[in-house]
Amino acid sequence: MTVFAMPEDLKAAVTFHGHICPGLIIGYRAAKLAVKELDLHRDQDEELVAVVENDACGVDAIQWLLGCSFGKGNLIFRDQGKQAFTIFRRDTGKAVRLVFKGQAGTNTPEVIALRKKVMEGTATAAEKAQFEVQKNERMRWMMEAADEELFDCRQPTFPVPERARIFDSFPCEACGEVTMEPRLRLAAGKKVCLACAEPYHRGW
Repeated sequence: MTVFAMPEDLKAAVTFHGHICPGLIIGYRAAKLAVKELDLHRDQDEELVAVVENDACGVDAIQWLLGCSFGKGNLIFRDQGKQAFTIFRRDTGKAVRLVFKGQAGTNTPEVIALRKKVMEGTATAAEKAQFEVQKNERMRWMMEAADEELFDCRQPTFPVPERARIFDSFPCEACGEVTMEPRLRLAAGKKVCLACAEPYHRGW
């Protein structure tokens, strides 16, 4: 049970995601701030591009509210382990990078220990209840905090990604599975998919 009233668009995002949680609210607030900063509407056909730097719950809010998705090619995942979301408008050239600041008191040793016990299934009923209280208070704060309390609002340091392209595909000469051309590799004179190619690196 949440301790704050949920707007209708957040309820819809919760239905899409499957549950309400602090991570989803981070993405929700980021999406709402992007709408305000860039004066944008939900994407129809790659007018927007979202570059996300994590694969956590908040990305589902970005998908739902902004209409960016992997299938359309305008949701791009760069695994940096950060709650950071960069949104581009192709028509105006405007963009914004939103970086979540975190919340004081959410990573104390006591909070971390309690979260670990809950996640591992070893928490008592009282500890589970305590965890839910903490989670609800955190979500309430996220919903009520000012934008500047939640996010650093910056200009991105990289250009807008190019539009999604359609490539020819060919069968992998090892497993036979059809693979898009840019993902084929040459191995022992054969064109093979990434799964069949032997990786080679020297530590970088």
